[in-house]
Amino acid sequence: MSNLLEFYGKECPHCLKIKPLLERLEKETGVKVASYEVWHNEENSAKMQEYDRGFCGGVPFLYNTETDEWLCGEASYEEIKKWANK
Repeated sequence: MSNLLEFYGKECPHCLKIKPLLERLEKETGVKVASYEVWHNEENSAKMQEYDRGFCGGVPFLYNTETDEWLCGEASYEEIKKWANK
């Protein structure tokens, strides 16, 4: 299982903006990001609440289970790469 988690909404414009950055991260570094759509999937929404614990309260929400680090909302490629490689 990947230690990098992405929680997103299918129609979320902010999520759509970071999607290519996550794909670039996977391609350039070889890491895998597990993605969970939360607006149309109650099980994924409940999973997000387990990890969110009030940190963000919305999407996109990125969580690194190894470092307990998270990113809320849009982020630059550099921020995402730093979050993934801690």
